[in-house]
Amino acid sequence: MSMIRDLRAAVRPSRRREDSPYKYETDLRRSAHANSAIVDCGVYRDGRRVSDHVTPSQAMASVRGDGGFAWIGLHEPTEAEFAEIAREFGLHPLAVEDAVHAHQRPKLERYDDTLFTVFKTVHYVEHAELTATSEVVETGEVMCFTGQDFIVTVRHGGQGSLRALRHRLQDDPELLGKGPSAVLHAIADQVVDGYIAVAGAMQDDIDEVEIDVFSSGSDGKGAGGGKGSAKGGDAGRIYQLKREVLEFKRAVSPLLRPMQVLSERPMRLIDTDIQKYFRDVADHLARVTEQVLSFDDLLNSILQANLAQATVAQNEDMRKITSWAAIFAVPTMIAGIYGMNFEYMPELKWKYGYPLVLLVTVAICFGIHRGFKRNGWL
Repeated sequence: MSMIRDLRAAVRPSRRREDSPYKYETDLRRSAHANSAIVDCGVYRDGRRVSDHVTPSQAMASVRGDGGFAWIGLHEPTEAEFAEIAREFGLHPLAVEDAVHAHQRPKLERYDDTLFTVFKTVHYVEHAELTATSEVVETGEVMCFTGQDFIVTVRHGGQGSLRALRHRLQDDPELLGKGPSAVLHAIADQVVDGYIAVAGAMQDDIDEVEIDVFSSGSDGKGAGGGKGSAKGGDAGRIYQLKREVLEFKRAVSPLLRPMQVLSERPMRLIDTDIQKYFRDVADHLARVTEQVLSFDDLLNSILQANLAQATVAQNEDMRKITSWAAIFAVPTMIAGIYGMNFEYMPELKWKYGYPLVLLVTVAICFGIHRGFKRNGWL
């Protein structure tokens, strides 16, 4: 039971150790292994690693002869590189095709005695300032073939490395002794932990945009200090954030049902003790899913507010233009009247007629200006 109590600490520690304390080098790309797609291949028995630098065939021969399970990790394999492993472990051709070509929707499928699980990994891209072209999230994929005595992990993209996770699990033999299902849970937990971290970072970005939009609406200035910046710049940032939230949602939402199935439906390939902890993963995933959906709704509201502010700003500009046009219409009208060549016109022969007309014109313009000013048009 101590293993169960320590499960969370084993698979969710602080992300502080990327270097390995082990003497062996598990990256077979640095060795003379013929298959360059294989990152690591090891045999585990009673929760401890018992062999290194073996081929998948040798690993399975050891497992079938002496027990335990094999964990093979690959990174972006080609069809030819994956063909031998697929034959050795009896993987279904449809699942193999999905694993090779990637770009799959998160899912859980069962093929005979093998579970095929697809996870979307998400990484937050740090940026000094959020712009209309900022990339906020990067996605990758981790695919798991889980059998009774093996687990094959296939990773696509530059994110979602499982090396640190493998080392953490090897530090807990009691947990690793539960077999491939413990590895599957640890991978799912790490992926969902990544979602939580990205959701928190995206919340900060959305808060920043929200503050900029509403502060610019209240004082008439944008984040840059100039008037009218809410008309264009903020809308571009909001739209870019909506695109990134949509990409995030595509990774998170489809995974909820597979995690619920793993936590609720009895499966021969999933240890009963480990299955209980899939519920925790499903709960955290449900929380992130709700948060991502709220992001989308909030960004819609912010975008609508930004567009409303732009409309109000345009209306204010039109009122100012109209006010000044009305003021300048008065001298234009009077000058137009006195510019007509009629012989009998008011005060035409009077000595003070010209200054009187100018004075009346200025008085009328001043009165109109005061009226517009009082009504908030100027």
